[in-house]
Amino acid sequence: MNLRGRNNEPTLPPKAANIGDVKRFESQNDCRLSCGKYGAIWPMPTADCILGHERIHFDPWKVRFNIMANSSWAKQFLRETNRILVSNIIKECLRNCTVEGSKEILVRTAVNSSSLTLDWETDESYKLNIRTTGIATFVDIKAETVYGARHAYETLSNLITGSIANGLLTVSSARVHDRPKYPHRGVLLDTARNFMPLRQIRNTIDAMAASKLNVFHWHVVDTHSFPLEITRVPELQRFGAYSPTNVYTRSETINMIKYARLRGIRILIEIDGPSHAGNGWQWGPMAGMGNLVVCANQKPWRSYCVQPPCGQLNPLNDNMYSVMKEIYEDIAEVGAPEETIHMGGDEVFIPCWNATEEITQKMLSTGFDLSLQSFYKLWSIFHAKNIESWDEVNQRQYPDIKEPKSVIVWSSHITDPTIIENYLPKERFIIQTWVASNSSLNRMLLDLGYRIIASTKNAWYLDHGFWGRTMYYNWATVYNNKIETHPNVLGGEVCMWSEYVDEFSVESRIWPRAGAAAERLWSNPKTGSHQAQYRFYRYRQRLISRGIKPDAVIPKWCILNENHCL
Repeated sequence: MNLRGRNNEPTLPPKAANIGDVKRFESQNDCRLSCGKYGAIWPMPTADCILGHERIHFDPWKVRFNIMANSSWAKQFLRETNRILVSNIIKECLRNCTVEGSKEILVRTAVNSSSLTLDWETDESYKLNIRTTGIATFVDIKAETVYGARHAYETLSNLITGSIANGLLTVSSARVHDRPKYPHRGVLLDTARNFMPLRQIRNTIDAMAASKLNVFHWHVVDTHSFPLEITRVPELQRFGAYSPTNVYTRSETINMIKYARLRGIRILIEIDGPSHAGNGWQWGPMAGMGNLVVCANQKPWRSYCVQPPCGQLNPLNDNMYSVMKEIYEDIAEVGAPEETIHMGGDEVFIPCWNATEEITQKMLSTGFDLSLQSFYKLWSIFHAKNIESWDEVNQRQYPDIKEPKSVIVWSSHITDPTIIENYLPKERFIIQTWVASNSSLNRMLLDLGYRIIASTKNAWYLDHGFWGRTMYYNWATVYNNKIETHPNVLGGEVCMWSEYVDEFSVESRIWPRAGAAAERLWSNPKTGSHQAQYRFYRYRQRLISRGIKPDAVIPKWCILNENHCL
C-alpha cells in the first residue's frame, strides 16, 4: 500500500519522497499507523503529533514497564493500567502473538502527582515519545497525574496494530503531546427504564476508555424502576426493582466505580427528582411516613406526567427529605470523596402537584397561592433542601474537603435565564442543558455566570430516530456538533435513554457514535467529519477487537477503497 494521507496526499518525509521511493506497508492498518498527521490516533491530539513511518515488529509479551511515581497508590494504579494496555494490544494480534527474536518495548512512565483525585480540575495531559535503537524501542511517558498517563497508554495502543504474520507492529518513533479541551466528556446510560446487566455497563466503560471519555453518567433510577440498592432504605429496591435479579447491589456499585476509575472514568450517579420518581417510593403510607410520592402510576397518564408511568416526589413531606438524605449517605460512601451527584430536576409536571389535594391545601395554609410562580418556588425549595442534606453528608463523611460540592441539574422551566437566579444559585448548581443546537439557552446561562454541560438534543440524543418524530443522528452529525468554547462550559455528554433499547441492542445504539462526540470533546477540531472519517473507521475496528459491538457506518468496500465513496 502506498503511504497516503487523509485526502490521498503524500505524507512521506522529504528525504523519502523521491520518485520510486514510496514507502509500502503490509496492510491498510499498518499504513494507518502513520498515514495523515494523526495516524490512527482517536481522538486527535491537541498539540504535537509527529509519527515515524518505520515499523517495529514485536511480541506483546516483550513489553516491559518502569513506573516512577511518588506514592504506592499511584504505582499500583499504573500497574493495573499497564495490565489493561497489554490485554488490549494482545487483542490486536491477527494470528499468533509470538515473534521469535522480538526486541523489547520498554515503557517508562513518570507521574508527578500522587493524587488519585478525578474531577473537573484534574490535569489529564500527557507527553509520549517513542524512539528506537539497535537494542530496544523506548517509550517515555510523562504526565502530571495517573489519568494523563492512562490516556498516554491509550494513545500508545492506537500506535499498534496486528501484523499479517505473527505478533504486532508499532511505529519506530513518535512524539505526541496532548491534553483535552473540556474536562467533562461523558456518556449517559439509562438503566432504569430497561435494566442493563453489569457486563453491559462494563462494556460501555471499556468503550469509553478507548475513546478517552471520562464521565459515566448513570441514570440509574426513574419512575419505572429503582434498581439501586440503598442499604439504609432497602424498601426502595424492594418496591422498585423489576425483580430481585434486576438490582445493582452496593458491592457491585463499589466494584463498578473502581473498574471505571482504573480506566480514567468517573461514575456520576443521578437520583432524579422531584419528577421521574415513582416505583420504589410507594411504601410510605405502610411505614407511617405518609405519601413520599404523589401521582404514582396515575391514569390517564397525560394528565399527571410527560411519560408513563407517572410519579413525582412530595415536596411538602419532611419524611421524603429524610429518605433522600439516606440515599445521599449511601452514594457518598460508595463514591470517591471528590465526587458529586446529579439531582435530575427535569420535566416537573405542575398539574400533578396541582391535582394533589394534600399539596395544594398545605401550600395555601402556609402562605402560598396556587400560581405557577408558587409551584416554581416549591420546586426550588425541593432542590435547596436536598443540597443542604448533600452538604451535611459530605461534611460529616469527608471533613477535609472544605468547599461545598456543586451539584448538577437538568435544564428545565426554572432554568429559564429570565428567572433562574431566583431559584438556583450559580455557585452551587451546574446546568446540564438538553436543547437544540440553535437554542440561545447555553449562551444566556453563560452570560449569567452559570456553568453548563451540553447535551445537544438534536445531535447527542442517541435514542432519537426510533420513536415519534425524532430523527436519527449519524456519526458525522454527532461529530460536527460544536459546543460553546467558554471557561464555564465544562463539556458535554451524549445520552442513551433506554425506552427503546435494552441489553441486546444498546451497544450498537451508542457505539461508535459516542466516539464521534469523544473527539469533539477532547480536541474540539476546527475540521469536520470528512477529514476524520478514516481514523474513525479504524477506531471502530479497535472497539470490535476489544469485544464491543458497534453499529456499521459504511460498507467495508468504501473503507478499503479510500475516497471512492465521497
